[in-house]
Amino acid sequence: MKLSRLLFLVSVAVSITFALRTWVVEFIYVATGSMEPTLMVGQKLWSDKITLRRRPPQRGDIVVFHSPTGEDIDLVKRVIALPGETVELKAKTVYINDQQLSESYTIHKRVGEHLIGDTLGPLTVPPDGVFVLGDNRDESEDASVWKDKDGNRVYFVKISDLKGLVRDPYN
Repeated sequence: MKLSRLLFLVSVAVSITFALRTWVVEFIYVATGSMEPTLMVGQKLWSDKITLRRRPPQRGDIVVFHSPTGEDIDLVKRVIALPGETVELKAKTVYINDQQLSESYTIHKRVGEHLIGDTLGPLTVPPDGVFVLGDNRDESEDASVWKDKDGNRVYFVKISDLKGLVRDPYN
């Protein structure tokens, strides 16, 4: 009797954990410096999977999503442009609908270098997508440089592919 009860309790705990990770919250680990200085390598955060079901993504949200390039990894980036907006990068500066975006959270570690993705667009964000960039612009693999397995540029992440908002469990 005791073994069957223990097995029942373990199966309930596993089911609850699976449901929470799938639909509510999942812990994540920052593996690269692409979001520095906002998120540091090694930082442990969580992905809030509920908020984006209640509201659309907003500019400035830091989101988790599966790589749109075909790689089997999840990425963390900041939402820069929303559906219907025109986004353009001119010499490392972002413009939304021809207005310069104020971005106090970004860093450029290679200011004097001209890198792929420093100048881009203008591009119109599709109705089902968002344009995302890392905060550490010169060191981030993001929508400014992505290519799929066939070498085609990938500029947008589908809203339906967003897994959640990044949250700091200590703040």
